[in-house]
Amino acid sequence: MRELSLDALLVSSPENVRYLTGFTGSNGLAIVTRTDAYFLTDSRYTLQSAQEVRACRRFITARPLSEEAAARKLLKGCASAGFEAHKLPYGQALALRKAFPRVHMRATAEIVERLGLVKDRDEIASIRRAAAIADEVFRDVLPTIAPGVTELEIAAEISWQNRKHGGERDAFDVIVASGVRGSLPHARPSTKKVKKGELVTLDFGSVVDGYCSDLTRTVGVGRIPRALRHAYEAVKEAQAEAIAAVRGGMKASALDAVARASLHRRRLGSVITIEPGVYIPGLGGVRIEDDVEICDGRCRLLTHAPRELLVRGA
Repeated sequence: MRELSLDALLVSSPENVRYLTGFTGSNGLAIVTRTDAYFLTDSRYTLQSAQEVRACRRFITARPLSEEAAARKLLKGCASAGFEAHKLPYGQALALRKAFPRVHMRATAEIVERLGLVKDRDEIASIRRAAAIADEVFRDVLPTIAPGVTELEIAAEISWQNRKHGGERDAFDVIVASGVRGSLPHARPSTKKVKKGELVTLDFGSVVDGYCSDLTRTVGVGRIPRALRHAYEAVKEAQAEAIAAVRGGMKASALDAVARASLHRRRLGSVITIEPGVYIPGLGGVRIEDDVEICDGRCRLLTHAPRELLVRGA
């Protein structure tokens, strides 16, 4: 904030409010000034916020949170204040400026996120647990992948197993894509039934203490065509090379280039950082994704589900 000449910062995104205050509800506003820290929420969270928020002065209100902050003059003496431009809807940004007409409201981006780039021991422990849950979910979902089962049924099983193993929620909308739909990197689960001779891509994650894991595995059903087996081996090799190349301070684009070069040697492409994928329209797709921790310049894998092609009902 000093670097940006800000007298205050208003944090409204739920994940960043949780990071700063510990509050896990859906409606909260954290305000940090040079001398104080405030937290505002509504009456639904009176008890919950009292239990979770300990390092801020708390205010419970029936009014919009920005109006309550203005009424209590929480930005008194502040000439400038930043808000999360990359998180805040335009209408709410206008409401903030209306609530504080004498304060210069400045759009900022990823101030809190910069704090979270380097994880402490407790944060790493939460991520490790989230990754372990994802591994357990994959193990227990694998037997349900069979001909005749729909993508939606598999996705529902993933979400159920996630909670069964202790996950707070899905880290994002579960992706299940089978057969030709595997060529869609972010396909939504559908009523399509899995058939023999297809690959099925599963992309999911768990959440522990607000920290997420992200795992992708591609599973075969029945006898898999040679072209898809070739694509699978290419992706597996590209991911292994990328994992071996990870170093602290390395740009994501450089890591992307390692995996992309591996795929290009096989005349295949389309890759994002540590989750390389091959997507062939009209045939299918393959993606393998793992979470890694970079510490002391080294890469440590956090997810350990099998990476070899697992084929069901062969």
